[in-house]
Order: sequence, then structure tokens, then C-alpha cells
Amino acid sequence: MVDITKVRAIDIHTHAEEPCGCHTDDGYDDLQSTMAKYFRAPWEHPPTVPQTAQHYREQNIAAVIFPVDAERETGYRRYNNEEVAELASENDDVLIPFASIDPWKGKMGVREAKRLMRDFGIKGFKFHPTMQGFYPNDRMAYDLYNAIEEEGGIALFHTGQTGVGSGMPGGNGMRLKYSNPMFMDDVAVDFPDLKIILAHPSFPWQEEALAVAQHKPNVYIDLSGWSPKYFPDILVRYCNSILKKKVLFGSDWPMITPERWLADFEKIAIRDELREDIIKGNAARLLGFDT
Repeated sequence: MVDITKVRAIDIHTHAEEPCGCHTDDGYDDLQSTMAKYFRAPWEHPPTVPQTAQHYREQNIAAVIFPVDAERETGYRRYNNEEVAELASENDDVLIPFASIDPWKGKMGVREAKRLMRDFGIKGFKFHPTMQGFYPNDRMAYDLYNAIEEEGGIALFHTGQTGVGSGMPGGNGMRLKYSNPMFMDDVAVDFPDLKIILAHPSFPWQEEALAVAQHKPNVYIDLSGWSPKYFPDILVRYCNSILKKKVLFGSDWPMITPERWLADFEKIAIRDELREDIIKGNAARLLGFDT
């Protein structure tokens, strides 16, 4: 288990990209290489989970790690949740396992979610409405949310524009409309005990995300996917005030390294007394670690 007292930070948002990127026939490699250029990432092919663990071990940072199941909408074969959980277990000094289930899988997905939380120690689930092709408040996803809520899990949703498909013809079929964070307001109302994370500065809907997180006690915001030097002023202002206990460090590894994010975070106008909570304390409490 991660010793939360020894790590310097908790990265709430990292991706497990292998081995789902090893199939040349489904287009996933092309998507990844285009995204790497978009984010100026320092690699040609995504790192494996053990390589990710080693990087975070060297940085003395714990990481929540997850795949993205978007098989139905994209055709990209998913990374098996059990395999990710097993690899995380082998590196549990730094890795905290989340999973991903396409909500379109219905009852099959509900059964899988319960099994993963009960048998594999999965703490939460990643949803990507743009990649999975659904509005977060679509009732077809509600049985899955209910299962996660009942088991005390966390639901982390991509929000805002995405680097996925950016610059590719037609955005590689990605429809940005699904990831407006205002749709999450319905989910927060209908599942008041479900812990929800809105991932990323939610361009072009930043104020909507801030409003939902401020209004709903069960909604948090992670700061992944952007270098902090590009954060809009209103986001920094809320980090320094009414959302100071509800914002979470996230890098979006492997597109952005945690050390790059943290170095840039040091240069923005965050109150010194809040920095420890933003990079570690808030996530530790949300994940149920003693601090």
C-alpha cells in the first residue's frame, strides 16, 4: 500500500496505455502519436505500467492510474481492467488502481464494476464522455453510477475540450459536446453520495465546472491536462478560495510529466499554505488515506 506520509504528492490522473496501443490495425497508435505531438510529450510510444511506476517511484509521487474503455465508439481495444489492477498491485508502493467501463455495456458493465471493486481493490472509474460517445446525465449510465456509489467508489469524468483527436480529420470522430461539465450537475443531484471528479481545466466551460464543484458537495476538480502556467485566472482564484479543499493535482501522464506540472505549479500565484493540500492532502482525504 502507498505510504501517504512518505510521498511528496498524489497525481490523481494518469493513464495506462499499454498493451492497448500494440495493435496496428485499429488506429490507436496513430491516435497516440498525434496526441504526443499535441502535448509535446517526450516519447514516441507510451510507457508501460511498470515503466510508469518506476518513473513515479523516482519522483516520490503516488499515482492514480486507469485505462479508458471506449471500444464501442472508437473501435480501439481496451486495456483489460484486471491486468491494470494486477500490475498496480505489483507496484502498490506508488500506484492506486482505478478502472474504466464503457457505460454502454449496461448490466454487463455493472457486474464488472462490482467485481472489480470487491475483488481487485479498484477505488474508482474513469469516464470519457467524448471518447465513449454519451452525455454523462444519460439514464442508460445510471445503473453503473449506482453500483459505484454503493461500493463507495469515485467517478472521474473527462470534461472540456480534449487532445484526443485534435488536429486529425474530423477530430477523429470526437464530439466535444458530450464533455460539457454542466451535464455533471444532474449526476451530482441524482447521486449525492457518489464522489465525482471533473477532470481538467474545462475549456471552454471553465465557469460551468467551477459552479458545479462549488454548488455540489460531492464534486471535485482535478487540474490535469494543462500546464499550470496556462490556467485561467478564475480557476486560480477559486483554487485560492472557495474550492481550496476540492482541487486536486493531476498531470495527465504520459502526455504531461508530473515533475513538469509541479515545477510550473510552483510559479503560479497559489497561496503557500494551500499548496500541500492541492498536490497531496485533498486527494489523500478523497481516496480515504489517513493524513
